[in-house]
Amino acid sequence: MEKDKGQVNTLRKLELLAPAKNLECGMAAVDHGADAVYIGASQFGARAAVGNSTDDIRRLCQYAHSYGVRIYVTVNTILYDAELDATRQLLRDLQETGVDAILVQDMGVLSLLPSLEEGQRVGFALHASTQTDNRTAEKVRWLRDLGFSRVVLARELSIQEIAAIHAAVPDVELEVFVHGALCVSYSGQCYASQYLCGRSANRGQCAQVCRMKFDLLDSNGQELIHQRHLLSLKDLNQSDHLAELIEAGATSFKIEGRLKDVSYVKNVVAAYSQRLDAYIAAHPGQYRRASSGHCRYTFTPNLQKTFNRGFTNYFLNCRHTDHGELSGRQPDIFSPDTPKALGEYVGSVKELRRDSFNVAGTASFANGDGLCFLNSRQELEGFRVNRAEGNRLYPQQMPRSLRPGMALYRNNDVAFERLLARPSSERKIPVSMRLDVTSEGFSLTANAVTVSIVCEHQRAEKPQYDNIVHQLSKLGGTPFECSAVEVDDGFDYFIPSSLLSDLRRQLVDEMLHNSNGARCAIPSKKADSPEHAPAYSVPYLYNISNRLSQQFYGADAVTAYELKGGDGPLMQCRHCLRFSLGYCVKHGGQKPQWQEPLFLRLADGHRFRLEFDCKHCQMNVYAAD
Repeated sequence: MEKDKGQVNTLRKLELLAPAKNLECGMAAVDHGADAVYIGASQFGARAAVGNSTDDIRRLCQYAHSYGVRIYVTVNTILYDAELDATRQLLRDLQETGVDAILVQDMGVLSLLPSLEEGQRVGFALHASTQTDNRTAEKVRWLRDLGFSRVVLARELSIQEIAAIHAAVPDVELEVFVHGALCVSYSGQCYASQYLCGRSANRGQCAQVCRMKFDLLDSNGQELIHQRHLLSLKDLNQSDHLAELIEAGATSFKIEGRLKDVSYVKNVVAAYSQRLDAYIAAHPGQYRRASSGHCRYTFTPNLQKTFNRGFTNYFLNCRHTDHGELSGRQPDIFSPDTPKALGEYVGSVKELRRDSFNVAGTASFANGDGLCFLNSRQELEGFRVNRAEGNRLYPQQMPRSLRPGMALYRNNDVAFERLLARPSSERKIPVSMRLDVTSEGFSLTANAVTVSIVCEHQRAEKPQYDNIVHQLSKLGGTPFECSAVEVDDGFDYFIPSSLLSDLRRQLVDEMLHNSNGARCAIPSKKADSPEHAPAYSVPYLYNISNRLSQQFYGADAVTAYELKGGDGPLMQCRHCLRFSLGYCVKHGGQKPQWQEPLFLRLADGHRFRLEFDCKHCQMNVYAAD
């Protein structure tokens, strides 16, 4: 058995990484199949609205580690000088909670890491947040040399680019986003919210400028498009492309959603967990999950039934040509009609009456379902079903804009939500036990853990195996379930049920202690002054906001946009409006008739100039006021 266990440990680990806005979501993620959970602390996380106490993070660690599930905490905002002492204390507190890693953006954090005294328990690992703008092998290598064991790659990268990074820096874990909301700008390089609202995306306060309505103007001020969501992207969905990501070298598959509710976490985590399990089963002897246990669900996961703006695989299948252009771009990655959730398509409106209508389609409906449609002005309208009789629906109030032939979407499935509101998954770790006779009593072994009791040996008058199995299998309320009980042939000893229960409890306690004692190793390097920072040709221009970060990058470092402002782009986007609107001649589009540069204009009059960097297949957005 030990040989087999060692063989399993050599298999490549695949990690499903789930979001948690609070303790409830974190525990649900564990129950539904996550191998790791990322969560924000009380401050300094890139989602300022969802902080958690160190006590809750400690409780989540204790629960998750029972299954070998890792906990990562986001400390990934840029910091101001007045916050450095509080950050240092937070890192000390997190070390004591048992977290396995922290996600970092501000390199000043490297100088604040708690020192470990000799003999003290190991601390957390360092993961480079996607906020550090990780899109090249050069950047990933630089982060590795600083002591980061993992790098979270930019969402925009293709399979080709991920594979190239892995080939160049194979000793770094690569984390990729697979599901959820997309930022139109490269993460860490968006300053639109700070510019417009004084709310920095690099400090967890993004005002989601990209979800707003814009006019598109040419250089003469002519309005080409009126009030559309031109920068609002659909949601990412790579559930059908996990194989390509795995084979490209990705280690961890990240679900976005630290602002989402527990139903979202349950459904999406379960869906991706099943996909990962299916891939592993199809490739025996090559892969294993990064945590332990299997899940039994009371529902069938369905990604269409959870919050989404429509789905895209973004730039996954793009390739760079010999001229540097990006081939294979998809035009429908954005959602210009609405930034809100459409949900699943359920059919089209067939016939209208005064107080009801019927639906052409195969979907079934329930009282209370939330439906929506795009009206004749391409605006999203929603309503609630008061009563459903087959495919005839009676809204609480008939929508005035509803017309026959319009497509209907369900963004709140009452029956599905009821399933998720109840206990919807059970996660168990199968254990095979072996009972042996010792010179002083008996021992019980499972998962390389052995416990024993001292007692007098008594010969049994009748077979004991069934009672032994019955008593040792009582593992309810623990993360474990008994898959087998092994005793030697001819075992004929009587063991009181109370002693068998004692053995079982001791074994469970030891297995739980072992699982909670395993944590990631602390990085061997810590850069805390400029001479520790390896050379990097592209300095981190705008995101330096404290003295430690300034010292780290050196005298030529540029102060953060949040403090000083700047004349650089407010956004750097791989999404290109010229391409998405069908006017990129390099990709077969028609020649535009407008005069450039183009401008985006908000309803309040703020304007932004668009720059099309065709050499790098990138669109930059500048302030134009």
